Amino acid sequence: MNSATPPPTGPHHEDAGSAACAPFGAEDFQVLLEDLVTDSAPRMFAVVQEFGEREDAWVAAWGLAFEDRAEVVGVHGGTWMSLRSPEAALRYFSPDKATRPRLIWPRSVSQEQ
Repeated sequence: MNSATPPPTGPHHEDAGSAACAPFGAEDFQVLLEDLVTDSAPRMFAVVQEFGEREDAWVAAWGLAFEDRAEVVGVHGGTWMSLRSPEAALRYFSPDKATRPRLIWPRSVSQEQ
């Protein structure tokens, strides 16, 4: 870092030189990062199109629900939406009266399956 570049700032860099902010061990830092990711992860959902009265259904899109918006991607490509909420996606997946779009929140998905 040259003298023209300011040092990093933010809540974790304020006292970077003090003994109170000693570096974490590799395992402790890994746990800290996993907690950070877990706490800030968006919630995944699917937009399912149901046909008839519980006759058939398929996943039309996947989405990520953030605190302030939802991102939705169609399963066949070509569709990508940034919306205010997951529920806002439903109107885009209702092509006729026989098709009912639904939001489905998957059960928890673990990497250790």
